[in-house]
Amino acid sequence: SDTPAGAVIDLRVVPRAGRTALAGLRDGALLVRLAAPPVDGAANDALIAFLASLLDRPKRDIVLVSGGHSRAKRVRVAGLSAAAVRARLGLQDTPDAG
Repeated sequence: SDTPAGAVIDLRVVPRAGRTALAGLRDGALLVRLAAPPVDGAANDALIAFLASLLDRPKRDIVLVSGGHSRAKRVRVAGLSAAAVRARLGLQDTPDAG
């Protein structure tokens, strides 16, 4: 969804996956598999770095809004609209992707 500060994306994160990758949608949230374990914020750091590379944004533009200790997370991407985020992630045809 769009906010004045940027796009907000709902995510469902699966830590300790075999590799870091997008895995489609689950219950209206983007499913992200992370190779990093959920220890000392490693999974959150890996998530931010992964999204920054996918969206071609600096890491400082990706902010964890909620879900720091949960698999259900929300992140804000500064400088992009929700439509631009969907396009960069290859989700153009899924308006419920957030």
